[in-house]
Amino acid sequence: MIFCSIIKIKCTTDLRIRNNAMTTQHEGIGRRWLFFIPVASIMYMLAFLDRTNLSFILPYIGQDLHLTNSTKGMASGIFFLGYLLLQVPAALMAERWSAKKTIFILMILWGLAAIWTGLVQSTTELMAARFVLGVFEGGVQPATLVLLIKWFPQREKARANGFWLLCIPISAILAAPLTGFLLEHFSWRTVLILEGFPPIIWAVVWYIMVADTPEKAWWMKPAERQYIVTQLALDEEKKQSTTGQDSARYRDVFRNPKVLTLIFAWFLYCAGFYGFTMWLPQVIANISQATPGIVGVLTAIPYLIGLVGMAVIAVRTDKHGLNKTSAALPLTIAAIALLIGQFFPSAVIQFIFLCIVAAGLYIHGAFFALPPLILRTDILALSLGLIGGIGNLGGFVGPYVVGWLIDLTGTPLAGFAIMAAALFVCGLALASVTPKASASDKPEVNVSGAVEAE
Repeated sequence: MIFCSIIKIKCTTDLRIRNNAMTTQHEGIGRRWLFFIPVASIMYMLAFLDRTNLSFILPYIGQDLHLTNSTKGMASGIFFLGYLLLQVPAALMAERWSAKKTIFILMILWGLAAIWTGLVQSTTELMAARFVLGVFEGGVQPATLVLLIKWFPQREKARANGFWLLCIPISAILAAPLTGFLLEHFSWRTVLILEGFPPIIWAVVWYIMVADTPEKAWWMKPAERQYIVTQLALDEEKKQSTTGQDSARYRDVFRNPKVLTLIFAWFLYCAGFYGFTMWLPQVIANISQATPGIVGVLTAIPYLIGLVGMAVIAVRTDKHGLNKTSAALPLTIAAIALLIGQFFPSAVIQFIFLCIVAAGLYIHGAFFALPPLILRTDILALSLGLIGGIGNLGGFVGPYVVGWLIDLTGTPLAGFAIMAAALFVCGLALASVTPKASASDKPEVNVSGAVEAE
């Protein structure tokens, strides 16, 4: 009897070791990390390039179109009014039709809109082009988030979202010196037109390499497919046991307190994030009085630090589980640095604090790992569309308010204080809906697919 018990324990241990090895292999070097994530990341990097390159070009557009600081803020922010329109429709299309085809179409359309931005002849046309660009880019993020849900289990979601969205600081790192260099050799119109073509070209790569599910990917290995299917099923079982019976009726999503809190938090985050990123090149140009090329290089440094911070936050979140400090702590650090830096007259010290802000600002991996953890799958696509659509209106409010306050006060202090408050309250809101026990804790799976406690 004792001998049989020993054999049983040994077999169970061996199974756990083998399955842990299998899980480690598929988490660490699975093909979806090598093929899917880079293609998706480059796709969204190009979107962010066309979204944010205006912040580097605005000082030179202003000379031709006679833009005030308030109008510059409006030109940056009106993008997010258009951004609202396709958030929910694109999320539902991705869920019910095809995320791959939805994003493919949007890539071509936003590339054409980006090219149009370089052809505008008046402030009104500039506003219209930016609005249309926002419309077509607006559907990309929710559609990609729906796609990622089908490719990565909960235990990998912070890293998947974080590594996919590493493209955000990378795009700024590349765009700042690249755009600065191009501005020294071409007109701002030519620069905008040139930077509108890459998404149209990359759409072909996207269509070849990406599939709506792992089962449809021609480059995916069968063992990795099975791992994803098994883990996603286990995630759903665990989520249903911890999230309660959220209604699948869409009208109830609008009254779901978790969804409303996430919308509120993302609104505040976008207000602070885009207020910071849209005005960063202008602030650096003002404190450095350098040429466009030097300003571009200097602007890339905070984004390089943000890139490291984003990776650290994402990996830490998956390693320790999603908890109340995952997003709140780095956002608090960013908010404090954003405010304190304005009280130093030294340009060098101000720049150092801007780098500290960037280090804590990129909490995307932790944020987008939260909705799949606390919301049921049957309401997730609509919820992501609402979070992105309504929440991204903060991207309109932040740049505009900062520009308006600069015109009103003559300094960026008041605008930066508003952004700091927005980031701090965002962290508190996210902490309030993050459960104490995270579903990112790593359960072990036996051969039959049952979950065993560690």
